[in-house]
Amino acid sequence: MPKAILVNMAGTQVGEVELSEAVFGIEPNQTVVHEVVKNHLANCRQGTQSALTRAEVSGGGIKPWRQKGTGRARQGSIRSPQWTHGGIALGPKPRDYSYRLNKKVKRLALLSALSSKAQSGDIIVIDELKAAEYKTKTVVAFLAAVGAGKKNLIVNDTLDTKFVKSAANIPGVKTAATGVNTYDVVNADKLILSLDAAKKLEEVYA
Repeated sequence: MPKAILVNMAGTQVGEVELSEAVFGIEPNQTVVHEVVKNHLANCRQGTQSALTRAEVSGGGIKPWRQKGTGRARQGSIRSPQWTHGGIALGPKPRDYSYRLNKKVKRLALLSALSSKAQSGDIIVIDELKAAEYKTKTVVAFLAAVGAGKKNLIVNDTLDTKFVKSAANIPGVKTAATGVNTYDVVNADKLILSLDAAKKLEEVYA
């Protein structure tokens, strides 16, 4: 059964916690993780790119010169794709990049990501995550004390407004209230869980 060190917000070890084998101890399926991360990034795309075709570029309604007898190549419009300032041939247009994956696939990917973090020792469990006041310096000191990485995902079982606001403008720090996704877990160097959040994840996914 996977284990993690239990520390307080000052970084002092206060014990050891056993994590669920079903959530943090499965054999990671990297193929499924890749599929789900790719799906997440595709679903995040706005898809608002748009280039003007020859029909949409202003001007070019008249034939620039007569068809024959000039010695030059025949041209029908100065907005054809081969002209400078002409329209774009087969350019991008607004489209929806999103697609759906099966629930079981997404679940397996999340459990694989959590298990991978547990195996590499990148999970930090905190006995209690809370902030007494709105102060970024407090969260910065907390991250330094627990040995956080450059990019961190902090998961609490409840939404502590003071803690979330205090961590909001620290680069590379993302907070969540139990609802984690595969991309955020994979993208983080360290996964920092409150003890209650770890139990909640085990309760939901075990």
